[in-house]
Amino acid sequence: MDQHSGPSDVPDRSNNELSGTSQDVVQAGSVTGGVHFHRYTPPGSDGPGREGAAGRKGPVPRQLPGDVHRFINRTAELGELNAVLPTEEGAPVVVSVCVVAGTAGAGKTSLVLHWAHQVRHRFPDGQLYVNLRGYDPGQPLSAQEALRGFLPALGVPAESVPQDPDAAAAYYRSLLSDRRMLIVLDNAATAAQVRPLLPGSAHCLTLVTSRSRLSGLAIRDGARRLTLGTLPEAEAVALLRAVTTGYRAEDDLRELAELSRLCAALPLALRIAGERAASNPHLRLTDLIAELRDESVLWDALSVGDTEESEAVRTVFAWSYHALPAPGATLFRQLGLHPGPEFGLPAAAALAALPVVRTRQLLDSLVGAHLLEQTGPDRYQFHDLLRAYAAGLAHQEGAPEDGRAALRRMLIWYLRTAEAARVRLAPAQDPVPLTQGELDETARPLDFADDDAAMDWAEREHTNLLRAVGTAAGENDELAWKLTEVLWSVQPHSASMTDWLAVGNTGLASARRMNDAAAEALILTRLGMAHHRINAWDESLDCHRQALAIRRANGDRNGEARSLNLIGLIQLRRRQLDSAATHFEQASALWRTVGSEHWAATALSNLATTYCNAGRAGEASATVQEALAAHRALENPGGEGNALRMLSSLQRERGESEAALRTAEQALDIALARRDQVIEAYWLLTLGDAQRELGHLPDALASYQRSAGLHRRLGNRSREAMSWLGAGQTYQALGRPDEAAHFHRRAAAVHHGLADAWHEALALEALATALHATDPTAAQQHRTRALRLLAPYEDPRAAAVRGRLGGQGS
Repeated sequence: MDQHSGPSDVPDRSNNELSGTSQDVVQAGSVTGGVHFHRYTPPGSDGPGREGAAGRKGPVPRQLPGDVHRFINRTAELGELNAVLPTEEGAPVVVSVCVVAGTAGAGKTSLVLHWAHQVRHRFPDGQLYVNLRGYDPGQPLSAQEALRGFLPALGVPAESVPQDPDAAAAYYRSLLSDRRMLIVLDNAATAAQVRPLLPGSAHCLTLVTSRSRLSGLAIRDGARRLTLGTLPEAEAVALLRAVTTGYRAEDDLRELAELSRLCAALPLALRIAGERAASNPHLRLTDLIAELRDESVLWDALSVGDTEESEAVRTVFAWSYHALPAPGATLFRQLGLHPGPEFGLPAAAALAALPVVRTRQLLDSLVGAHLLEQTGPDRYQFHDLLRAYAAGLAHQEGAPEDGRAALRRMLIWYLRTAEAARVRLAPAQDPVPLTQGELDETARPLDFADDDAAMDWAEREHTNLLRAVGTAAGENDELAWKLTEVLWSVQPHSASMTDWLAVGNTGLASARRMNDAAAEALILTRLGMAHHRINAWDESLDCHRQALAIRRANGDRNGEARSLNLIGLIQLRRRQLDSAATHFEQASALWRTVGSEHWAATALSNLATTYCNAGRAGEASATVQEALAAHRALENPGGEGNALRMLSSLQRERGESEAALRTAEQALDIALARRDQVIEAYWLLTLGDAQRELGHLPDALASYQRSAGLHRRLGNRSREAMSWLGAGQTYQALGRPDEAAHFHRRAAAVHHGLADAWHEALALEALATALHATDPTAAQQHRTRALRLLAPYEDPRAAAVRGRLGGQGS
């Protein structure tokens, strides 16, 4: 549902102020006594912290890619790595960060992975691995994107990964603080890319590979650096023998040495050359060397001043490429057009216009020639040097129109498969009109058996979909804006909204180039919602108003209602309540006119929220009951739960405390049944309020604690601070004003940072109450500031708060 049925259902991206995990103790100073925020034990677990039989917390990830086949040599370097291990069981590592630097193709990743497999038993809590893609043609993987893979592997639900980079990094460090883990950060470009991924624990070891020396890690983080050069001749020859043994008669040592020199003694080039020799057992090595020398002369002529190693590697690439059968060579070039770092078999089949079975055969031949790497079942990636080489071939060889046709097929495949995932993940959204295009029947778009399968695909292909939009823009603007639209609905829970904003602007430009007003309004709406989710209110309002003008001009009444509702949500968030109510009334009426009862009920719920916030109790009660009946008639449990949340608040304000508690519990049951932590976190605030009103103070604290933890994971600092306010009010009811004041100060500070004057004023009022007996001067200062903050608001609820503040200060 994209027309939020509650006020400001948006995670905030600002920094969090609490350290530790969202399941850690959250309490004021050193709280004594029996009631305080405590560690949350997830339902169904064996105990706090999800400890398993071995006593370790959470799952044990095993993310290392497979060991290198026939790894030999590098004895000295392996010894240097061994020197960083602890000298005895349970002791800290000698250094916590080790950087393996060296030229492209030197075998940095192979060395690190081989050693990691040898010593992984020394790190019983698991191993994490990520390719940071620091030297890919596209953007390197950010630390935040890497954490979106690490945190779920450590047991954090994907939807609960903090959106704020600093909060995610702090959560990661907290989870690793008492674990012995090995972390491999492959292909890093800069120290800044690596630093948020360093655990900070003396019992964890982080291995970093890079073409750069990453001196900043040595200076600031105490990293030890190991520089990997080319192989000595004897070791280079040994590697060639290891690859060819069993496939050829023993070759002449001098010829093997010559072959290794032509490969610049770089392991990547040596393995490709060795595989070529192994696959041609009856061809004399002197003939292979002659071919490679001829290729080398060509590259010398084309050289633009690159290093000797770079020229040698490209020479070996070309030599191996020219030996491929024509279908394999064509596929290799076409794969250079793929915009993402990794791709699946079906996408490759669409790109090549070949049946899936035939495509798999060709991919296997490229893997066998060491021109491609297989990363999992039907998943593949290039070494970054090979990707650049393939991309160059794609533009140098073959007709340009063939390349454009291949790209179009691939983009159509991504669009159609993403739309199939959207049908599963967001069935209430309007379908994206699919672009027609030629696709081989055996490479048809995927279908998904259930929501989990669709989300797995969306998570796996998220980076590819983001890059597909940029690839399509300018070349095929229709595909660009449609990919942008469908990507909105199939984003993984942990995806960064800033990533989609960049894509959204690209899609908007494409829609405008096409002069497609409906598409422009749709993408503007998505951009407005994305800005809303990061609390960029002015930008959000501007996008929605532009969309509203387009839809009114085109007579799109359904779209007009949608824009009105979304504008109302921003005004509701800003507490412009009269204007918000007007927009919701207009939206609901328009949706009824066009027969969209579902959205009419949503706008009605938003109107009820507005009346509740304003303190217009009579209108709120009537509207809530109308919205509740509408959602129940439509069998819309999410809308029903939101109406129950509002009804509970109204019942509590009327003094119907027992009824308020029952109603809040009904709402929360719906959230739990839907496994929706966004609404669970929000509705827990209402449950806590009802429990506190009835004097069930330990239960109230537990509800606020759970709400605070979830909101922290979700990145919604505003609602996390609301949880602190509820906790502070509960401590006040317990007769513990010091703890209450602690929570109220933190809540006020967060709301001040978010420029949320209304909630800051409520927190200051509560803080003044907590300080009234011990520091009346400070209490009066807080009341005075709260009154100033409330001055712009004229609604009944604001007037009631001003009345309380005036009475307390007299």
